[in-house]
This record gives sequence, structure tokens and C-alpha cells, in this order.
Amino acid sequence: MKNATLFEEASALESEDKGFPAWLERVRSAYSETEIALLAQAYDEMRQGVDGGVTEAGELWTAHALGMVKILADLHLDAVTLLAALLLPLAHQPTWSEEKTQEGIAQRYGNDAVTLIRGTLRMQEIHMTPQGVDVAERNRQAENLRKMLLSMVEDIRIVLIKLAERLQTIRRLAFHGDEALRQKTAREVADLFAPLANRLGVWQVKWELEDLSLRILEPDEYRRIAILLDERQVDRQRYIENVIAALKNELASANIKADITGRPKHIYSIWNKMRRKQAEIDALYDIRAVRILVDDVKDCYTVLGLVHHLWTPLPREFDDYIAKPKANNYRSLHTAVIGPEDKSVEVQIRTWEMHQHSEYGVAAHWRYKEKSYGQTAKAEAGFEEKIAWLRQILEWKDLVSDEGELLSAFKSSLFTDIIYVLTPQGKVVDLPSGSTPIDFAYSLHTNLGHRCRGAKVNGQMVPLNHVLKNGQRVEIVAVKQGAPSRDWLNTELRFVASHRARSKIRQWFNHQQIEETISQGRAIVEKELARAGASLIKLEGLASQGGFSNANELFVSVGRDEINQRQLQQMIQAMVKPGAASPETPDVIETKASLSERQHKKAMGSGGVLVVGVDRLMTSLARCCKPAPPDAIVGFVTREKGVTVHRCNCENIKRIEVTRPERLVEANWGDTAESVFAVDIMVDANDRPGLLRDLSEVFSREKVRLVSVNMQSRQHQTRFHFTAEVKGLSHLQTTLKAVREITGVVGVERRR
Repeated sequence: MKNATLFEEASALESEDKGFPAWLERVRSAYSETEIALLAQAYDEMRQGVDGGVTEAGELWTAHALGMVKILADLHLDAVTLLAALLLPLAHQPTWSEEKTQEGIAQRYGNDAVTLIRGTLRMQEIHMTPQGVDVAERNRQAENLRKMLLSMVEDIRIVLIKLAERLQTIRRLAFHGDEALRQKTAREVADLFAPLANRLGVWQVKWELEDLSLRILEPDEYRRIAILLDERQVDRQRYIENVIAALKNELASANIKADITGRPKHIYSIWNKMRRKQAEIDALYDIRAVRILVDDVKDCYTVLGLVHHLWTPLPREFDDYIAKPKANNYRSLHTAVIGPEDKSVEVQIRTWEMHQHSEYGVAAHWRYKEKSYGQTAKAEAGFEEKIAWLRQILEWKDLVSDEGELLSAFKSSLFTDIIYVLTPQGKVVDLPSGSTPIDFAYSLHTNLGHRCRGAKVNGQMVPLNHVLKNGQRVEIVAVKQGAPSRDWLNTELRFVASHRARSKIRQWFNHQQIEETISQGRAIVEKELARAGASLIKLEGLASQGGFSNANELFVSVGRDEINQRQLQQMIQAMVKPGAASPETPDVIETKASLSERQHKKAMGSGGVLVVGVDRLMTSLARCCKPAPPDAIVGFVTREKGVTVHRCNCENIKRIEVTRPERLVEANWGDTAESVFAVDIMVDANDRPGLLRDLSEVFSREKVRLVSVNMQSRQHQTRFHFTAEVKGLSHLQTTLKAVREITGVVGVERRR
């Protein structure tokens, strides 16, 4: 079978008699003498370094390297790429050193060679999703992996080296090797690397990757199609020769210069079309095919007209990929006609330039323009347009390089705003550039983000603000129950970069703070009602007066300072002005409970505080430090709220002493026998069932009223933040002592 012979010859590199020196002679004209000498030196260094070793597929490293170099040379790549491919086997040896070895290679062959080797090694860390997932998921993961592979490299030559390495490996495995390795490699080639070669337009590599992977994955189908092609080879070849002769006569009569050849049809392409059309090989129109190459686009359409004049075109079998190129910028005219002997034949018509691109893809467009090895590469004319074209054909990101930007040949930053990382199971996750493990956790699940307490990147513990990079494998360390930290929202600390994570964190805090905000808002509203002598007003009525649907909405707005004190006072005045309400109306029915609450809040409001010897001055206790007797206190004269009383050691007072000392007044505790004071209490405890219940029972027994409760759990440890009302520090100390005696409590203190 002729098709099989091609692969057998390609896999027989070890038995070549002439080997590397003979190949070097064949390519001598394509490279400078300096480059030829460096290639010979690199081959000798590699051969000594591998010392007769073999690859995972059982191929000699020397044969493997030579196979890669031949593939890359056929793509007309520069000498630096060939050097990197020759030296790549050294990176798989135990003697390879990240510093020492690479430094030596850089000195002898240049930094670019080391960069290409390092980039190719990095690509080797990427593997396909394990078998067992459904086809749709595997296809989606394969697409994400292809995106990630290209986003990981700044130099397209790295991708081409990797494609050459995979092609050489599967050439070997097509005929030799462990079956499990053959299946795994073939699946990765079919799902990942062959489509990647297609995206880059490297047709020469793409079709061979497809055929060899099919040979391993579907051996029976491959063999059946190969036999069918082989059985009809003589007749097909004779037929094609007749078609070519007829076309040459027709084109010569029209004075059109053209090159006409038979076009090989690859087994994978036939198998794929048979499967897609659910037809046998006899029903395919393009088993017999010719290709016509002309000088310019105008001649393409002229030849098309001559072909259709010569033979009858088949309906719906014409494609104009010149007017509308494929995604990888493939351009050509395709038509199928009823040729001699009433047999169908496919005709492809394209220019020489189009043919170069279809065969070599990216490699056909970018070549280094160097006078000698080691000089700075010069970008060829129109390079900016080609960079933009590459990004367009990938269909993964709509980026166009800035006008006037000068990039080195082959260099492309395809994804500057997206990175791709892996879960421990191999799933690809795309994140904004600059993302951290917290962003990664929230992208997987909101609850995982809340419970995130640590992360491992490639097996190593990292801080939560560690910036992730392409291709890294990330594992989140989480607690059973937990909550985000407010520090995560601090932009200076750079814990999160994604909008999703920041939004989820804010939502959590908004939800947790709503009850505390309602409590604070209620206290402010009731205090203002007491000052206005309007405690009889029903809170729902006051909320309605302000345009709120219920009292809680009013409390939230007041607690968040969305309604200031003056606005609240105006709302209250509107309720108590003549005709607005009367003791007989439902809005001002006073119950015993509301009367008791009014008395309680009045005591709370004045707090028995004497300001510079004057009693009954409008005072309020500061919420920032929550003073309670016998704390040393000081008054701060506000613009609208009278005097706010702070503890002398309050951080806000320390700042005011520097910026506005004239507004501080002396203050002392007066008669506080009937007053209660809000204090903040922090309790640390080992988490256990019933802990919060036991704490509540102690506060109830000590006659302490809880205003708000907040708790955070982390690794079986719980921290409670209570705001409680006590009669003074002695009452507080008694309460704290009782809390310390609760089982599991490891620490309790008044927050300062």
C-alpha cells in the first residue's frame, strides 16, 4: 500500500545510512556557513549528551531530534528553531540544569534558543482531559487547551517545534510502542495538536498528524480505506493523467501559464467525509482530484470558466474560498465536475502564493531576515497585518496590534488579558490577567470562594494574593464553613482581580451586614423620635412618609447614611405637624412596650453625661469606640448632632486632637445608675454544636441585651463579635467572666 509506505519510510530514521551529515548537505544552500557550523556543533553536543538514550516511545533521541529538524526545515524555518529542536533532547536528560545547562547553551547558541527550548518544555505539561468524560466536554476542553497553548507562548516557533515533536513521536508509535501510550498519544494528537496545526494553517503537518492518529485509533477503518484506495490506484492514476492532459491543452489554447498536478487524498479526510455524509467511498466526488497553480487571482477565475466550459459542473459542489477564505486564511477555488468517462473529479485552482500558505501556514509568512546568526531579527513588510491576521484566524480573541508597533518576526502576544490555568482534575479555567487563587476559587463555585483559606500552585503553597500564570495547576485549600475577609476587597492588597469574585464578596458582606444595619438604623430613628417627643408615631407610618415600603427599608437607609439626620428630622416633623396625625389615629397608638422602649432609649441617649459642667446638653455616645463608665471620656462638638462622647483613647479622637482640637470639650460621667451602654465583645472558641446557644444563655442570665451578633469560622475555630448593652464596666467584667467559663471558649475581651 503506497499510503502506508510513506509512514513506514518516515518512521525509519534510525536505519538511515547517511543520517545527519547527509541531511545537512542537502539544506546547506538555505542557511549561512555560520549557521551550518552551529547546527553541526549542536547535533554533536546533543548526541554526546543523550548517550544512546531513547524516548518514551522507544526511539533513539538522536533519530527523534533529526526527525524534528527535518520537519521544521521542510517548513523553511530559521536556524534558531532548528538549533532548539536539536538541543531539546538534552532537556529530557538527568543532567539538565535550569541554570547551569541553559546558561551554557545561551552562551554557545544564543538566548533565543534557550527561550524556545524552555517554551517547548512548558507546553509538554499540558495534557488532554482523561477518558470517561462525554464527547462535548472533551471537545470543549480540547478547544480551551488549544487556546491555552497559544496563550502560553510569545513565539509561534515554540508551537511549531511542539507540533514537529508530536509528529515525530506519532510516526514512531504508528508502528511501535506500548498500546496504552499509543492510544493516549493518538487521542491527544487528534483532539489537540492536529486541530492546532489546522488553526495555524500548517497543512503539511496537519494531514500527517490526522492520518497517523486515525491509524492508531481506528485501525480497521484506516486499513479498509487504504485497501480501497490501493485497489483502484492504477485506474485512478491513468484517469488523472487523462484529465491533466485535457486541461493542459485547454489552458495552452487560452495562453494561460499553469502547473497541473494530481492531488493526493488523505485517508483521514476520506474517512471524515464518509462519516459526515454517511456515504461510501464511491459516492465521494473528490477521490479523483487535480490541482491547478497559476500566477495571479485573475487567472484563477479564468481557469474556472475554462474547466466549467470543458466539463459539466456538479450542483452545490463549488466553493469560492478566495472571496471568502476559511478561518485559517486558506484560499482556493474548489469545484467538482463530470469529467471524462462520466466520472466525477475535483479541481482546485489557486495561485502559487495561496499554495505556499496552504502547505506551510504560519511558517510560510514569517521568515527571519538575518545577515548572520545572532543578529536582531527584522520584521518583513506587512508584518503588522499578518499579526492581525493570525489573531483573526484563531477566532479566539478579537485583537489587532496597534498601528506602528514593531514586533520581531514570529513574536505574538495573543492573549494579553486572559490566562488559562488547570484544576487538579485537568479542567481548563480562563481568568482575567492578574488573577489570584481567590479569583480561581470563585470562578469554580461561589461557596468555594467564601471558604478559600489557602492554595497550592503546581504543588507548592502560595499566598492568596499570588498572581497566577498560564498553564499552572491550582488547588484550593478550603474549610468546611467560612467567610471572605474584608481585606480581599482592598485594591492595594490585590487579593482579587476579577469582577465576578469582587461582586460575590461584596454580596456576602451586604447580606451579612443587613441585620446589623437595620439594628443601627432603628436605634437612630427611635432616638430622633424621642428627641422630637414623637415616640407615639408608628414606625411603618414614618417609613411610608419617606417613600419606603416598610420600616426595615427605612432603617437600612438610615443605617447606611443614605438618609442624613436633617432629612430624618424633616420626615418626623411632617408626621407631627397639625393635621398630620393625632393620638386617635392608628399611626400614633402607643403601647406599653413602646413607652418602655422610649424610656430606655432616653436614658441611653443622655447616658448621664456631664459636658463642661452643663447637664441636659444634647449628647450621644460614639459608635466607633462605645464608651461606658468609668471609661475616661471626652466630648466632640458636631455640626448637627450636638456633642458626641468618645473614649479618650479612641483612634478618631487622636486624629481630631491634631486636626480640630478646638472642637473637643471636657466630659464626665454623671448619674448613670439607670443607664445602659453599648460595648463590643469578641469571643474566640473552638467550634462545636450548641456553642451559640450557651453564649446566649449566659448573656440572658447576666441580663445583658444583645444588639447584634456576627461570627466567622475558620478551621474549626469560631470568632464571635457581639454588640451588647451593659450597665457599666463592673457589669461587663462579670459577664466576661461568666463567658470564659463556657466549654470551648479560649478567649474573651472587650474590643477596643
